[in-house]
Amino acid sequence: MDIGKLNSMVADDAALRRRQVLQSVGGKGDKIFPPTYPGEGRNAPPRHVYERRRLNGADIWCVLIDSVQSQANRLEECLLAAISDGIPIPYVEVDFTEAKLDGITKITSLDAPHRVYDAILRDSLYNGAPFMESEVGQRLAKAKAADASALLETSPTALLFGAWHSTGQGGGLGAKFSRCLISEIVGVDVPVDEVVVNQRTGEVEIQTSGRRTGSRIDPLGILNKVKIYQAKADPSDWTAREDEATTKGANKEPVLYPTKKGKPGRASLINHGNVTPSVQSLGVTCNHIEHGVVLSFAALRRLYFGDGGKDVAGRSLLAALGLVALTEQDARGYALRSRCDLVCDGRAPLEIVRSDGSTEAVEIDRTQARTLYDAAYLAAQGAGFSLSSKPLELKPQDKLVEIVRKSQELALAGKGSEEEEAGGDDSGSGN
Repeated sequence: MDIGKLNSMVADDAALRRRQVLQSVGGKGDKIFPPTYPGEGRNAPPRHVYERRRLNGADIWCVLIDSVQSQANRLEECLLAAISDGIPIPYVEVDFTEAKLDGITKITSLDAPHRVYDAILRDSLYNGAPFMESEVGQRLAKAKAADASALLETSPTALLFGAWHSTGQGGGLGAKFSRCLISEIVGVDVPVDEVVVNQRTGEVEIQTSGRRTGSRIDPLGILNKVKIYQAKADPSDWTAREDEATTKGANKEPVLYPTKKGKPGRASLINHGNVTPSVQSLGVTCNHIEHGVVLSFAALRRLYFGDGGKDVAGRSLLAALGLVALTEQDARGYALRSRCDLVCDGRAPLEIVRSDGSTEAVEIDRTQARTLYDAAYLAAQGAGFSLSSKPLELKPQDKLVEIVRKSQELALAGKGSEEEEAGGDDSGSGN
């Protein structure tokens, strides 16, 4: 595929797609662990996400293995790695190195949850001015599908994966761009249990037929019967001695530790002692796993960049960027999370989807995708786009540094639990 072919596809065809079959690296039928999400209710256990899909004339139970949002984040990670490898992709970067915050050096528009419109960038400075008040920021704030040049030149991934200036003009009615590339991984034909969760109404909840067990034996043999108390010398610490404990009331009763947990005084709350064996409905097996990708040319054609060939050049640059992201992920592999390592079950080709629904297979690998992107990048520069291989560098405002620093201090002091503030048990790990 060359730049001429890409230009033609973007101008005339519907999309580029792929349905790649995956399997666990442990082999077909091996148990994998999709992401977990909080259950409904205060103490509901974590759960996977299931839905019925119509496949080959039957309603088949499927499980979400990697969501559209999670896939977008992973593809952005791949593009960041490609940038480090010399691929010229415009992006914005906030440099925290001078602030000397623990574990934080740089945040980019490919890391930030809301991409180029994220609050991290909003609360940073460009040439001494708040970013969104700068000339570049004002162009981004005013960007629309009718003129998306500012985003293409500053952070084209926001156009590819979607972005919304939710704190923009009109109370969130600012710039909004739909995804042009959608990627999702699902497990197909999953054994499930229908569990009645309300005997009165007959309400049923779908759960996996798989099970995850858990337990721990403490090598020190610490028992939960041994009480722990709030230390008098340091109320944020604990002690097992009553004479060293903080006391309360006329009787000077020792205060159990920690004070904000459901059953204070137990060693398990400070991660000592045995963990009682447990069984949870987690983990799945499935007939097969599918990774579906669609790069919509129709969506790209809704974006406009100006006269003089800019529309063609801008749209083709985004299409080439999507191909780089996809082939970089192919090269990196599918290590999604603990006990969810996947591998291709054969290699599926990309398909060009014509406007009449017919298809044509096309092969493109990582090297070819990079070469195609380089050609699209040069063509975009030739069409008049101001593109840079170096990031647009921002500095965090003092108030942003301070809120991060205070959050880190609270976390180190053991006071950073969001779940305590919310009053819930966030046992899920959804992406």
